[in-house]
Amino acid sequence: MYKIPESVLVVIHTADLEVLLIERAGNPGYWQSVTGSKDSVDEALLTTATRELFEETGIVADGQDIVLRDWGLQNIYEIYPVWRHRYAPGVTHNLEHIFSVQVPRNIPVMLSPREHTAHVWLPYLEAADRCFSPSNAEAILQLPQHM
Repeated sequence: MYKIPESVLVVIHTADLEVLLIERAGNPGYWQSVTGSKDSVDEALLTTATRELFEETGIVADGQDIVLRDWGLQNIYEIYPVWRHRYAPGVTHNLEHIFSVQVPRNIPVMLSPREHTAHVWLPYLEAADRCFSPSNAEAILQLPQHM
């Protein structure tokens, strides 16, 4: 089954603008926020964001204490050639929807070992510099405007 070329990006942050980054398994130095594709074309974006946040970090967006915010922003970007085999033949671009979630700094982070190997909290400007994805870095830089 091919991946759907529509995804979410979830920037996880604290009230004082520290950002959680996770390192991709199999890609040392590839630091990013939570990302993930829709499981079905009709899956709601909030459902995708909630699922991916939990799968990748163990953080539960309960809608009361931990609330996902849809920024209403989208990016269209070219899928890196190394990952195109995951998509239907001829698919070269992805539509990404930006979310954020504010969490306490001491929240437990439980990575999915098949997806990520390490995590780090960084001030948002440092986090943006460390991201390998330009759209991820740009979202982190916009974080103060979405608090």
